Amino acid sequence: MWTVLSELRQSENSRHRASGPPRVLWTSAVALAAALQCLACDQGASQPGGAKAEKPAASVKEVTLAPVTELVMEQAVDISGTLDADEQVTLGAKVAGRLASISVDLASPVQRDQVIAQLEARDYELRIEQATAALAQSRAQLGLPPDGPDSELDIEGTAVVRQALATFKEAQANQVRARGLAREGLMSGMDLDAAEAAAVRAETAVQSAREEVRIREAAVRQRRSELRMARQQLADTLVRSPLDGVVQVRRANVGQYLAAGAPIVDVVRIDPLRLRVAIPELEAASVRAGQPVRVSLPGDSATYPGTVARLAPALDPQSRTLLVESDIKNPGHLRPGSLVSAQIVVSSRPVPTVPATAVVRFAGLAKVITVEDGKAKEKQVTTGKTSGDRVEIVSGVAAGESVVARPGSLQQGQPVRVVEGG
Repeated sequence: MWTVLSELRQSENSRHRASGPPRVLWTSAVALAAALQCLACDQGASQPGGAKAEKPAASVKEVTLAPVTELVMEQAVDISGTLDADEQVTLGAKVAGRLASISVDLASPVQRDQVIAQLEARDYELRIEQATAALAQSRAQLGLPPDGPDSELDIEGTAVVRQALATFKEAQANQVRARGLAREGLMSGMDLDAAEAAAVRAETAVQSAREEVRIREAAVRQRRSELRMARQQLADTLVRSPLDGVVQVRRANVGQYLAAGAPIVDVVRIDPLRLRVAIPELEAASVRAGQPVRVSLPGDSATYPGTVARLAPALDPQSRTLLVESDIKNPGHLRPGSLVSAQIVVSSRPVPTVPATAVVRFAGLAKVITVEDGKAKEKQVTTGKTSGDRVEIVSGVAAGESVVARPGSLQQGQPVRVVEGG
């Protein structure tokens, strides 16, 4: 074809040199060439080995089926919360004084009853000496030795009461003699009245002596209490930790004068930790004490177990949430104040599941592929939770059906052949 065009063009050029360019002949040749080319294309397409062959039939793809089986899966409430210290106390001295020593600092571990600080004790030792002397004085007034139990006291045997009793007996004897003399006319009525009054005064003196002994006995108990208080104040110069924990803040230094109750250190108990979460009202109805809890932290692949330990008795009227607490065992590296994600397992039930590889996701939709009459059929499904390599199917297929285990690029209506294994 191109040879014919070339010859026509050369003939045209010869004529152009002889008598001018006849443009019509060249245009006709081009049109003829185009028509011949189209004809060749149509003939090639109609031939078996032409440029365009017939579209081959869809190929049959081998697939493996996986059954939709029921698996017991947990229903959980997912919530965010914080880990708090189980206990936190600010330790201070019960008595005033100058800080003589402190044995802990930031992050120091402490044990229950461990001495963490001490105040200067000399002033309180002197108070003990004063209280001891005052007690000995009070005991001496009752005729008791400086040391010994206070229950040994015999009121009738004290010197004050014995002296009053002796005076009373003497007055009674004088009263009897005066009455005898008065009957014989040997004593005037005035002297008899004086003897009678003396007997009454002596009897009253005995009662007063007994009351005086009781007052002195009470004074002994008071001095005994003052001595115990002085000893307790001396003991309070030692500041002890009330719990096992770690020092969170150190607030005082050696040599500093501290008033009674002034803070020295803050101690926190970090094992176990206390998880606090606020559960929305709709989900709070399913939460019960003793339910399992799983805690995870950002950047930490480990999961830390616990149980629901405490539930608030009422909902918060403003946020409409229920405060729930759980005790979480601290392996040593968890810190109070951490923001965590928690799962509270509220129930377990069997649900239909399929292998995760059987679910095809596209544009926010999930589907599985089943086999009907030797062809692939797509079914849209709603998925739920994932457990290992199994995915919960909320709707779309039921237990007992089968789905293609690995659909890959399998399309709707494509012929398939089921094979064993996979």
